[in-house]
Amino acid sequence: MEIRNATPEDFDVAFRYIEKLWTYNTYDKERIRTVYKEVLANPNDFAFFLLENDKILGFCHGTFFNTFWLSGQTCYLSSIITDETVRGKGYGIRLMDHAKELAEARGCHAIVLDSGMPRVAAHRFYEIYGFEKCAYCFELKLHD
Repeated sequence: MEIRNATPEDFDVAFRYIEKLWTYNTYDKERIRTVYKEVLANPNDFAFFLLENDKILGFCHGTFFNTFWLSGQTCYLSSIITDETVRGKGYGIRLMDHAKELAEARGCHAIVLDSGMPRVAAHRFYEIYGFEKCAYCFELKLHD
């Protein structure tokens, strides 16, 4: 198993994972492509894939930011997903472990994430990994 940083050439694969995370959302592929390029260019962001025998099995994206709530540097995981055909085999743990290593190396006080209400199995995974429910997530859309 290996971790490989995402590249611009990986966009189509990343996009397939992004679509699976929020199935109740619709995406403008070219708009997401722009965001993806910005993520890869931002030193406060990271995006990587989990591979085994050159097959991509998972995707993770996060960002580092300062917050008063956690008194300093924090890692926010906005996307973490494994291929549905390999769930329950430890690949999600490997993705999370790598994100945790990146956060620790950056001096983060915590990793935070939110998760869509329908993703019940993902919620169980986060709790088993050690995350605690600590807040509700709200959004206010400003425009499409």
